[in-house]
Amino acid sequence: MTNTILLQNVSTEDLKDLIKEGIKSQLDDFAKELKVYNPDELLTREQTCEFLQIDSSTLWHWTNKGKVTAYGIGSRRYFKKAEILENLKPLKK
Repeated sequence: MTNTILLQNVSTEDLKDLIKEGIKSQLDDFAKELKVYNPDELLTREQTCEFLQIDSSTLWHWTNKGKVTAYGIGSRRYFKKAEILENLKPLKK
């Protein structure tokens, strides 16, 4: 199957506008994807558990064993998303 575009009665300016709109749309989508991953993002305990799909007791054990690092402000605990991703290791086959 071939993709064919027929341009009839389309001025040069209209074609330029169509191309600009298409490129702008693609760049906007790309920018949204970049914003989704923020390596400096701090996650709460609940968000970290949801992100890793683990129970809070598992997160507590991993923190005590030093597998993940918790940061605190007052009585709140936060985890750096970038550090969590860095701690993920490939499994041996």
